[in-house]
Amino acid sequence: MVEQIVKGVTAAKARVVLFDFDGTLSLIRAGWMDVMVPMMVEILSELKTGESEGELESVVREWVGRLTGKQTIYQMIELASQVEKRGGKPLDPLEYKRMYHQRLMNRIEYRLKELRNGHASPEKYLVPGSRALLESLRERGLKLYLASGTDEAYVLDEARLLDIDRYFDGGIYGAQDDYKSFSKALLIQRIISGAGYRGEEFLGFGDGYVEIENVKQVGGVAVGVATDEPDCARIDEWKRTRLVGVGADFIVPHYGMLPQLLSTLFPQ
Repeated sequence: MVEQIVKGVTAAKARVVLFDFDGTLSLIRAGWMDVMVPMMVEILSELKTGESEGELESVVREWVGRLTGKQTIYQMIELASQVEKRGGKPLDPLEYKRMYHQRLMNRIEYRLKELRNGHASPEKYLVPGSRALLESLRERGLKLYLASGTDEAYVLDEARLLDIDRYFDGGIYGAQDDYKSFSKALLIQRIISGAGYRGEEFLGFGDGYVEIENVKQVGGVAVGVATDEPDCARIDEWKRTRLVGVGADFIVPHYGMLPQLLSTLFPQ
């Protein structure tokens, strides 16, 4: 079901569409939070501050969720800050990022191997209805961009494995080593200023706080994708609450109801 949060809003004026990647289209990294949060709790627990694991997990989940959609390095910068605040000596945020990425790769390597070896269809690791949505938007003449907080090299590789890279005629963008040189907000502003698009001509899809906020800040229309990964059969209420709170115009659990979604976004 498509839940319309802001009544009367449509994407009738849309000319360009911005997609997030992980959790919005790709399920390759489903479960990433179950890798990141325990790693951070483990690091903070070693400081012996007297906080319980439950208390630390609550603190960590708040900032991880708040920064979801930004480059991964920002979550690691916050981790370093929290270590320092508790009297510890933090590692460089890039070192924390490397630790996290290694743990994540250990968890998802079999998915990448399945795709590379042709033992799994790309649809297995796509949010249901993703391909049909991308094709429908392209058929409408909309220009598609993909922007992710994951490192660009991985986004390009995983989008290719999922056979969706060909839909993004606007380009595929991911995090850079110089993290200050890229953000979704900067990308949106670059598209608007460089191609003559007005904010109201933006349509955005994302499961994170940041991309919804960025699209709404320029006056665009935002679809919050509250995917309950990896099954995506129902709404993830935690995601829904955050997405609605930052201004999502619509909430969907997946794109399986594509005719309803398209008729809602693009009424005759």
